[in-house]
Amino acid sequence: MINMEVDIGGLKLKNPIMTASGTYGFGREYSEYYDLSKLGAVVVKGLTLKPREGNKAPRIAETPAGILNSVGLQNPGIEVFLQQELPFLRKYNTAVIANIAGNTVEEYCQMADKLGTSIDAIELNISCPNVKEGGVAFGTKCDSVYGITKAVKQHCKVPLIVKLSPNVTDITEIALAAEEAGADCLSLINTLLGMSIDINTRRPILANVVGGLSGPAVKPVAVRMVYQVAKAVNIPVIGMGGISSWQDAIEFMLAGADAVAIGTYNFVNPNAPIEIIEGMVQYMENNGCKSLSDFKGKIEI
Repeated sequence: MINMEVDIGGLKLKNPIMTASGTYGFGREYSEYYDLSKLGAVVVKGLTLKPREGNKAPRIAETPAGILNSVGLQNPGIEVFLQQELPFLRKYNTAVIANIAGNTVEEYCQMADKLGTSIDAIELNISCPNVKEGGVAFGTKCDSVYGITKAVKQHCKVPLIVKLSPNVTDITEIALAAEEAGADCLSLINTLLGMSIDINTRRPILANVVGGLSGPAVKPVAVRMVYQVAKAVNIPVIGMGGISSWQDAIEFMLAGADAVAIGTYNFVNPNAPIEIIEGMVQYMENNGCKSLSDFKGKIEI
């Protein structure tokens, strides 16, 4: 009997396959393709305290083996999520994780208070600019990562997942700062900062000039960072970044991930998460694995 269950910071999931925030909306579109109850968890698109229209278009640009996005956290705000979107997701037997974003520590804390225990976990997006510190992202310095994690943890009534930015010098320092401040779990990686230029107009393709790179192109970086972080911390790690097959998911778990999130590939194949679950089950059967612990972190060097 194959056991796919996993515990991520106190939240028990039926399997380790999650959706990555920013690519899944609130699940409505994907529910037309499969039963969301088959997923370990749904991580909704980034939420802010008030509604946001996002950045000006164009804000998506295709790149070799990925996409650049500068959507700018377009979302209806946390109140609409609680009143309209969460009741829809609660029809399904799957964990719901809210990704929250803000420009001040106070905004993050207010959102944690408002969410309370209505959701199963909070994922802290620390790639946002801290307006009180000159616009530098919360997640790029150890002291700011520690500060925001510690503050939000005091307001958080469910497991707190801190989503790490790869746009740093040493990812393990950042991970350790989040763990020390009370994070229950880490997720990584968020998008890599990138840029694309139209050679005919000589202008950036994105209206925002730069954007976040995701997709298969970032996978080797993501696997490396998950490997480094999983070795450094004593809390669970959710791996993501370019996963487009069950083989990719297994690779992340061999590197030390406890669970994995599917992001950009949802746009290519809406059924990807389900196919990945099925592929992982087959892999486990073929290799005599009874549970995820039989191969998690079992990379041989």
